[in-house]
Amino acid sequence: MSTQPAKKPFTGWHMTAILVGFFAIVMAVNFTMARLAFSTFGGKVVENSYVASQQYNDLLARAEAQDALGWTQSLTLDAARHVRLAINANGQAVAIDRATATLSHPLGRIPAVPLRLVRDGQGGMISAQPLAQGRWRLDLVVHHGAEQARYRSDVQ
Repeated sequence: MSTQPAKKPFTGWHMTAILVGFFAIVMAVNFTMARLAFSTFGGKVVENSYVASQQYNDLLARAEAQDALGWTQSLTLDAARHVRLAINANGQAVAIDRATATLSHPLGRIPAVPLRLVRDGQGGMISAQPLAQGRWRLDLVVHHGAEQARYRSDVQ
């Protein structure tokens, strides 16, 4: 005859330990994910959402006016990491009178900095300094006479 050890009964203490362990794991994961989310989010999208909503129709009108121009932007990086900008309309190059550019990190970790653009002699623009390694968001305002267009591009 073999003797087997007696089974211990499942008690309320066992269930309590299981529930406390389960919720401790869930809370630890939630707090970790919340901390990671806050540490990678760059902040607000607009200063005041109410004011932004009031300006929405004006934004749509400017977008329609820009679409009516028929401009397409060509943004490239050369081997030395200089940003090159060209604008075309109906297959023809549009001479850029002036352009302003702002570089920012997509996650907002680094403050936005202006990027100085100079004429390239072919109707386009080129950045005066090379672009640092990494992923960047480039906000452009391009002028040709009284016409203006805004572009946002990701550059790597």
